[in-house]
Amino acid sequence: MKGQPRRILDDLRRARVLVIHPRDEDGTVLIGQLRRLGCEVNAAWPMPAALPEGTDTVFISVEDTATDQAVQVFEGHDPAIIAVVTYESPTSLRAIYDLNAHGVMSKPLRPLGILTQFTLARYRHSYEARLAAKVRKLEETLKGRRLVDRAIRLLVDEQGLDEDAAYRLLRDQATSERVTMAAISEDLIAAHETMRRLGLKR
Repeated sequence: MKGQPRRILDDLRRARVLVIHPRDEDGTVLIGQLRRLGCEVNAAWPMPAALPEGTDTVFISVEDTATDQAVQVFEGHDPAIIAVVTYESPTSLRAIYDLNAHGVMSKPLRPLGILTQFTLARYRHSYEARLAAKVRKLEETLKGRRLVDRAIRLLVDEQGLDEDAAYRLLRDQATSERVTMAAISEDLIAAHETMRRLGLKR
């Protein structure tokens, strides 16, 4: 546990941050504190047409920015987003929601609190990324299972095999070709569909 704070700080120092905020006192405080933490900081105002290469964290003043434009700029980059707000107005809350912000900071900004929000936002972003990866893996597994089940049914119906024999046939072929059973099943289903479209009998 003693090394955990050090790992957190090391992660923050590796961050590549973009601050989208007017060049005022709050912006100066924010940029200064982030640079004191040791991370790479770029500043932009107004909203840039694209994120700087490698940007993984964005602090954005939501009242001063067109949310639709920000969403378009962030699309495909998936940075951790910390919204900077002046008032808890319906407009600000909607912007926070639309941006899927991972953290929120209220003006006037003070050095105290920036580190906490920075850390929590990056942790939440990382946690969401891990969950999304698990979901994708589960979806791929389920898709593969459905393909295998469908291929087994084809072998049972078209070749007269029982389910165990059909499963072993797919497994052995997958092992022989060093591919997944899902890949073999997909090829079998595609071949069957092609023959069906051509009006060929099995």
